[in-house]
Amino acid sequence: MEQFAMKRRTFVTGALGAAATLGLAACSGAAGTGSVQNASGKTTLTVAVWSYATTPEFKALFDAFQAANPDIVIEPVDILAADYEAKITTMLAGGDKTDVLAVKNVTDYSQYSSRGQITDLTDLVKNQLPASKLANLDAFNVDGKYYAAPYRSDFWVLFYNKTLFDKAGLAYPKNITWDQYADLAKKLATGTTASGAKVYGAYQHTWRSVVQAISSAQTGGNLLGGDYSFFTPQYQMSLDLQKAGAIMDYATEKNNKTSYNSFFEAGQAAMMPMGSWEISALLADKAAGKTSVDWAIAPMPQVSAGSKVTTFGSPTAFAVNKKAANSDAAQKFITFAAGEQGAKAVAAVGIVPSLQESAITTAYFANKGMPNDDLSKAAFSPDTVKLEMPVSPVSSQVDQILTEEHDLIMTGSKSISDAIAEMNSRVKPVIASK
Repeated sequence: MEQFAMKRRTFVTGALGAAATLGLAACSGAAGTGSVQNASGKTTLTVAVWSYATTPEFKALFDAFQAANPDIVIEPVDILAADYEAKITTMLAGGDKTDVLAVKNVTDYSQYSSRGQITDLTDLVKNQLPASKLANLDAFNVDGKYYAAPYRSDFWVLFYNKTLFDKAGLAYPKNITWDQYADLAKKLATGTTASGAKVYGAYQHTWRSVVQAISSAQTGGNLLGGDYSFFTPQYQMSLDLQKAGAIMDYATEKNNKTSYNSFFEAGQAAMMPMGSWEISALLADKAAGKTSVDWAIAPMPQVSAGSKVTTFGSPTAFAVNKKAANSDAAQKFITFAAGEQGAKAVAAVGIVPSLQESAITTAYFANKGMPNDDLSKAAFSPDTVKLEMPVSPVSSQVDQILTEEHDLIMTGSKSISDAIAEMNSRVKPVIASK
């Protein structure tokens, strides 16, 4: 039907990307207008997203919104995930008029809001949304104002391959400590897959958060504090597992650009600490017959036994471009996406919505292929979810420093102590400058 039709615009890097940006700015209409209609009399709403074809939540949201609002046609502005933050930064600096921006993380949000590039949505958040039920809404509070609204809220859990645990005769990882996780990883790093690929006890992706964010969340460390000694135990464990061959070598992961999803789905890892967004990919690929992995989830390992479950996570939001051609339609879309209808749409494809209600959670676990064992359900209800990176005007700068030093530690180019000393030395003046 006509109301479901969507055109997709893809941005690429380089000169072509710049030309596309300029072209969009030239034809989208004047900034600040309530609505710019297309030839059919409908409003065309442009929404910047990443990797549209492989990120099912966007199509699910857009289809649901257009069904409820047949007078609005959504045109996704599709950007490669790896290029997304840089491209959006360039677009906003160049005066682009794309209406809605998907905000991947609060680090980017802090930049857009501090530069005055996105619209104040305080009234919308407080008066049109169930604010008290939106997880991590506080992450978007900037001096009492909100410039974005979260529609999903991911947190980290421990994915595990039931077949590999059963084959090894080991109990599933219920409420384990990091010491127990390391012991299991070493025991499970045996054999090969049917294709002859090595099976690892665990897979830890290259992101610094795999070590740093969980360390901060579980020890009370401050990622913007300038003293990173609390990283030490987690780095020691990760390097030990790497040396033992229980996890893939970090340098190999980076050089091969290893896909954590493909790696786990191929049965090459018995465990994998990862964000809840991975559930959506697993459900889709199982349904499509792309993988036969028998998986489930458990709570993230903890520092000590018997402690409450603490993990970390990050919300994903939508914001309205300050120069949006269709600001009214843009705010209507955000109200939908962050509300009950949007929550139902993303939950149906295995994405955890920001809106927290028992009915939504029940619907989420009703998805075909979703594990319904008690351990998986417990993993879905951690006691505490700390923000992956605090919101600050210097978050992006600190993130870059911590990422660089993380890379040096994990490749063996620098000792843990030397790298942490360098983090402290480099971050302190950045914090002092804010």
